[in-house]
Amino acid sequence: MNFAKEPLDAAIRYAARVDAIEPFYVMELAKEAQALERAGRNIIHMGIGEPDFTAPEPVIAAATDALRRGVTQYTNALGLTSLREAISGHYRDTFGLDIDPARIVVTAGASAALLLACTALVDRDDEVLMPDPCYPCNRHFVAATDGRPVLIPSGPAERFQLTAAQVEAHWTPATRGVLLASPSNPTGTSIEPDELAKIVDVVRTHGGFTIVDEIYQGLSYDAKPVSALSLGDDVVTVNSFSKYFNMTGWRLGWLVVPPAMVATMEKLSQNLFICASALAQHAALACFEPATLAIYESRRLEFGRRRDFIVPALRSLGFEVPVVPDGAFYVYADTRHVAHPAAGNSSALTRSMLHDAGVVLVPGNDFGFHAPQDYIRLSYATAYSQLEEAVQRLGTLFGV
Repeated sequence: MNFAKEPLDAAIRYAARVDAIEPFYVMELAKEAQALERAGRNIIHMGIGEPDFTAPEPVIAAATDALRRGVTQYTNALGLTSLREAISGHYRDTFGLDIDPARIVVTAGASAALLLACTALVDRDDEVLMPDPCYPCNRHFVAATDGRPVLIPSGPAERFQLTAAQVEAHWTPATRGVLLASPSNPTGTSIEPDELAKIVDVVRTHGGFTIVDEIYQGLSYDAKPVSALSLGDDVVTVNSFSKYFNMTGWRLGWLVVPPAMVATMEKLSQNLFICASALAQHAALACFEPATLAIYESRRLEFGRRRDFIVPALRSLGFEVPVVPDGAFYVYADTRHVAHPAAGNSSALTRSMLHDAGVVLVPGNDFGFHAPQDYIRLSYATAYSQLEEAVQRLGTLFGV
């Protein structure tokens, strides 16, 4: 028999939506760094947004107990009732908000939450407005549901966030809603509460939806955080146990949705995911114990200390930090004035920093299309001593 010798991919017909999803350069650069480490190089990682803290002991103990008790079967598609009640209590204690536990949908991470929200709300060719820069997967969730992400250039003057005026100016008959993040990845900036209220009002006027990613909300440094849920029951919010609660690989998050949307989310959850990890859910109950929350608060303060070190350090190296981040663990820095031949070319600059200084940062091309070559994203979710060493290495590279 004569078999064709064509590449395997030639026989595969991919869905058109795949073409709208670019590679995740953060992860590609991480793979390159890992290859250098395997070759014996010492690399300081400030690329991936993952806390260096892991789940605290009470959470680990709760997971161990759940394993021993054998409570690892499927849960309700909306999540454990006890966990939904604990999350509701957290909103009450932290934000003074009375959120009905029935509105809370426990998900397999914030990624699953966003995918469920987009599946429920975005139809073919619907436009969804979001800022440029923004977390790349947000636009890909929209594209994966056959919608059209519309990225609006949002620079330092807008704190790298959308404004109500921009939403109004860019709303078209095809626009269905907005997808925001506060605090934001990659910039670490939050939307001012008054501005967020204006955005929600504009969206309501047009009969659209507002989704707000609040996964970094617990990591706020300069003011008490305000949840978009305070603006009305029609706002959809996304949250996660990954960042503030330091449970990245546990893949656990949640949505808060309007009451009328709960049945739809349950149907979608049943069919697309069955449920979030039962073990992770039982472990997460320990996150809300007073002793555990005290641990998280001390870690939040440590992230704030790192921010207060790295922002002036970057400026001393020649980077511009046009907006000081008020949350998350990122700095979005302008590269155009550093003393390096690749200044203003973030892709080339980050490769030089990796290969010549052993420091991983991320170029702006992951996060949008408006001047991505000017910016790099730094994650300070690594040990303070590592940040100090990275600054020394980059100082040598730049001759500072």
